[in-house]
Amino acid sequence: MASRPPADPATPASPGVRAPDRALLWLEQRALFELGALAAAAPWLRLLGRGDHHPVLVLPGFTASDASTTPLRWQLRSWGYWAHGWGLGRNLGPTPDVLTGLVERLDAVHKRHGRKVSLVGWSLGGIYARELARQFPGYVRSVITLGSPYRMSLSDRSSVSRLLDLLVGGFDRELIEGWVSEEERGALTVPATSIYTRTDGIVRWHTCIDSEGPNRENIEVLGSHSGLGVNPAVLYAIANRLAQPEDDWRPFQPPVALRRFYPKPVTWSAVPQADEERTGRPARRAEAAS
Repeated sequence: MASRPPADPATPASPGVRAPDRALLWLEQRALFELGALAAAAPWLRLLGRGDHHPVLVLPGFTASDASTTPLRWQLRSWGYWAHGWGLGRNLGPTPDVLTGLVERLDAVHKRHGRKVSLVGWSLGGIYARELARQFPGYVRSVITLGSPYRMSLSDRSSVSRLLDLLVGGFDRELIEGWVSEEERGALTVPATSIYTRTDGIVRWHTCIDSEGPNRENIEVLGSHSGLGVNPAVLYAIANRLAQPEDDWRPFQPPVALRRFYPKPVTWSAVPQADEERTGRPARRAEAAS
């Protein structure tokens, strides 16, 4: 069994896609309102029914720990899933210990329940989740990412790039040096859902979307990057995705009453647009989904 997934592609090298505008970064304070909305919506969310008790491993974002995913895991348990934190402390990037620990954690959860594990990853945690699914598809039931910039290149920047620059010395060097783009990695073989928001103040939203194809989809929501784990619209989408039969995956279709909370999503186009890479305006790369 392989011991480490590929490295985080968010490490910068030279100017590429710029970080989100400062105005969007300031608007990340909306996460507090999203947390309040979760408290208000909690009784309604509890009515979504019971899951099939399969295990779900939740991976936190950059600089975050299991504390950040506590509300999400609590909600998952209320729906009848075995929700697990990653148990690796604060997520300070793809260090050798983290990469080894991720594989050990997935193996332990899989063995404990004797069933495939759904992976829910927030931001950098979603990048880890996708690579675990590539390496161990026999262990993974599905992958759900929340604002995960898995299409960032080594030259791209985010609102946390300066901190990444300070920590990069501790990342796994072999994996960083061998990093390849999302297109070169190939599509996942398990169902994959990418949840994103166009008003993401931490990473460029178009780096968080998947290409069109079978068993993969993008879901757009209204909100902030920092609030994705507590946003009621996100939680409803997660519940809907996890409730699907393992052998009968279908794209997300919100009920009519909730459609205003889910703008029409876009999908990734592989046609390169150098000017958009420089400006961060993906008008032609992110094409409307049919």
